[in-house]
Amino acid sequence: MAESFHQLLDPAVLNEIRHLEVTARNVVEGFISGLHKSPYKGFSVEFAQHREYVQGDDLRYLDWKAFAKSDKYYIKEYEEETNFRAVIVLDTSESMRYKSGEALSKLEYGRFMAASLAYLVQKQSDAAGMALFDEKLYDWVAPATSHATLLRMLATMYERKPEKKTNVGEVLVDVAQRSGRRSLVMVISDLFDNIEHLRKGLEHLAARKHDIIVFHLMDHQEREFKFDRLTQFLGMEGYPDLLVDPRALREAYLDEVKNFSAEVRRMCLRSRADFTPLDTNTPLGVALQAYLARRMGRRGK
Repeated sequence: MAESFHQLLDPAVLNEIRHLEVTARNVVEGFISGLHKSPYKGFSVEFAQHREYVQGDDLRYLDWKAFAKSDKYYIKEYEEETNFRAVIVLDTSESMRYKSGEALSKLEYGRFMAASLAYLVQKQSDAAGMALFDEKLYDWVAPATSHATLLRMLATMYERKPEKKTNVGEVLVDVAQRSGRRSLVMVISDLFDNIEHLRKGLEHLAARKHDIIVFHLMDHQEREFKFDRLTQFLGMEGYPDLLVDPRALREAYLDEVKNFSAEVRRMCLRSRADFTPLDTNTPLGVALQAYLARRMGRRGK
């Protein structure tokens, strides 16, 4: 099993990321000030806030006095050595199984991407955490800088099978509440959800002052719809199978995709979130390089 989930850290992709280390630090500094520089000196750290305990939290930080008063478990949060935390939110719903041709499935691509981003954040000596979801948030790995946390994220991603429906919006509300203090939240999903639910989730993250990146991940055929013969499409997430002539549907389908993407882009703009469409045909190293370069270019303006 260990060898299997370690494969999510693709050496070819990591080599691309290593060359981008300085660029990535500069990009992140533009969103959360004071990266790698704690305002607190010496060996002490200051108490920041309480939040409710979730599975996976370090038991050393349980507040037993709060438990005695409320009969609930609360974690004490402190200002850390670094004030930068990233939470990678990965969609593992059934629709993420889709793939065409020789490309990776959306979930496979998303796993490699999530692993690479977590590695990059920790390589910068910052804290990375993860949330996995389908119709609900079912796995939460609290942000940390330890290698053990990275391995836990890899194992958790690798073991989950995509079987259920998507509920991105409600999950983002949950992530906003669990994340506590301000974090960089990176969402990797095909976003196949009700547009109003998605809007609610983004607005909730923005209201909590989290910085947001939305990676809209789709297969090339989902974007281009270049089917040219009678095709049976297998239903996912509760939808029935359909046997159709795709040439008769192509124009209407592409209009729907275009309109949906445009509305998500507008919602992200209103929530001050980065919206980044990604195609699973694009090599991951190339995609990450292009995105980080764009972020750095905008920061300099």
